[in-house]
Amino acid sequence: MSTPLIAARAVSFGYDDRVVVDRLDLSVGVGEVVALLGPNGSGKSTLVKGLFGLVPRLGGTIEVEGKVGDASTHHARIGYVPQRHSLAQSVRSTVSEVVAAGRLPHRPWWQPATRSDRDLVARAIEAVGLSDRAHAEVSTLSGGQQRRVLIARALAGQPALLVMDEPTAGVDHASQVVLTEVLGRLAASGTAMLVVTHELDVLADVVTRIVCLDAGHIDFDGSPGAYAAHLADADHPHVHAGHHHDDDSTGGR
Repeated sequence: MSTPLIAARAVSFGYDDRVVVDRLDLSVGVGEVVALLGPNGSGKSTLVKGLFGLVPRLGGTIEVEGKVGDASTHHARIGYVPQRHSLAQSVRSTVSEVVAAGRLPHRPWWQPATRSDRDLVARAIEAVGLSDRAHAEVSTLSGGQQRRVLIARALAGQPALLVMDEPTAGVDHASQVVLTEVLGRLAASGTAMLVVTHELDVLADVVTRIVCLDAGHIDFDGSPGAYAAHLADADHPHVHAGHHHDDDSTGGR
């Protein structure tokens, strides 16, 4: 059995000594596309932020490709796409400039971009279908296009694992379709993904495994087919046809 790209072992995360994710075990292997589901307040975003060292770890260990640490200490191997983009409308950056930031962890800060860096940026932009907008200012793009820019920025770093928080949320249906096609191409190329979502129906053709959280614990971990049987056995409000906003101020998504 191959070494997982990331493995959380008996991890607990929380805020001000309040445990949100409690002694949880989760791993993602090469080529897997894992959907992370759960009702509001179940701890989904806390878990993801905890994996990146953005939320205090109260116990347990994290390994990235077999090495102890969290995603922040192995940031060149794991790409992160947040739900709420931070592409400020007042900053006049082009798509290429934003995506090029994904190459920064791979060279000293004083070193200029190499031809290889520029080629990887161009390929990442092409992968998300924005080659024709590479020199456009990000502020002129739609919300769905900006989400794709953030995916490209993560891809430019050539991550072994891509972690995304609600990649299809808050955009119109046409943008959801395009985003799903992008994720499908990435999955077909072998990119492993951990995707927090409320919209499993949108990603049904991409996901290979489903993990459900409930009150900071794993309620289900298995294949999409097994998940359908799991839902048939009990009423689990983990997935909605549409997106429901989670309030991060609760600290327990």
